[in-house]
Amino acid sequence: MVRGPSGWPNLGSARLERQLFRVQIPQLGASGVTRRRAGAPRRPRCTGNKRPVRSREVAGQVNAVEIRSLTVRYGDLVAVDGLDLVAEPGQVVGLLGPNGAGKTSTVEVAEGYRKPAGGSVRVLGYDPLSERRELTPLMGVMLQGGGVYPGMGPSEALRLFAGYYRNPEDPRRLLELVGLGRAARTPWRRLSGGERQRLSLALALVGRPRVAFLDEPTSGVDPEGRQVIREVVAGLRTAGVCVLLTTHELEEVERLADVLYVIDRGHLVAAGTLDELAAQAGHPVLRWQTSPHVDTSSLGAQLGATVREERPGEYVADIAGSPSVVGALAAWLGERDLPLDGLRAGRAPLEEVYLRLTRGEREGDGGSGTGAPGTEAGAARGERGVRAGVPAGTAGERTEGDRLP
Repeated sequence: MVRGPSGWPNLGSARLERQLFRVQIPQLGASGVTRRRAGAPRRPRCTGNKRPVRSREVAGQVNAVEIRSLTVRYGDLVAVDGLDLVAEPGQVVGLLGPNGAGKTSTVEVAEGYRKPAGGSVRVLGYDPLSERRELTPLMGVMLQGGGVYPGMGPSEALRLFAGYYRNPEDPRRLLELVGLGRAARTPWRRLSGGERQRLSLALALVGRPRVAFLDEPTSGVDPEGRQVIREVVAGLRTAGVCVLLTTHELEEVERLADVLYVIDRGHLVAAGTLDELAAQAGHPVLRWQTSPHVDTSSLGAQLGATVREERPGEYVADIAGSPSVVGALAAWLGERDLPLDGLRAGRAPLEEVYLRLTRGEREGDGGSGTGAPGTEAGAARGERGVRAGVPAGTAGERTEGDRLP
């Protein structure tokens, strides 16, 4: 095996690349365009930026993702139990839930990486398993594990991945879009965690997908990088791309998602917009700050609601912030010469809504659940990241046995 000066395999060796990927690697020219071998049949070409017309992609007729009564099992363990989810083109959908809730299993089925035990799944009208060849060019998948050669830079990786698609995005444009222009030739092993995340996002978008599955896109990313990713996701929405976002960073979901699905222990707990979820989780809240350790019983009687001191000097009441309520609060504090700061009225923040919904689910089922960390389901979730080095449906494609636990 040929090795470079750092000890890593020499990535310039086409023979080695074929061995690592186990498929014929497309030959890339300087522009990143695949060169046709002499004597090889010509493939139909896409002109301009338009895709070939497909009967199932007619606007307004097909949901981007449609999941009905999905069940996923790992032996006797039910990881997903009767889940329904619908995502439309141009919609950013947030999939939330604690570890072991069934999020990854659900997404793997939609991506065609796992065989469900029951239910139906359609992505752009296609069955992800039986019609994977037709669907693969229309999907983009961003994983937490990058899977890029340690010695390969962003520019080289994007040109390599672009060779798998008939009408790829310009790798140079993508580098600028995700803010990696200056790091275009920096080896993967020298990229920061945030830069790796941005490259993973670019790799998911190089095929001009109609549906993008983004797994923890802002994890480990600095504030500047987060803003870049938010702008990219907003641009995808504008372009009519459906984005299915799975993350534990609730602040990012609150900024980006149009619709939220909350899953816990394999069950759908709640679905809707943030306002709709807040209405399901409880009443509107009023928050404010004043001196610590005030008489909350007396203040609650004044407002007509229970008042809680969540942290010293920070108070919340489950009541709408109407002018009369705000006036009563100000009057009570004024009589005692206490300050009033940080007054906020309206729905509860997503973190509070999320905790109320998931806690309610756990209390309702007595604490039993599925897909807990350390179980067979939890171990299976690591499979997807290990094979993240190449686009779905090309090198490293999963077999029927891989989809089963």
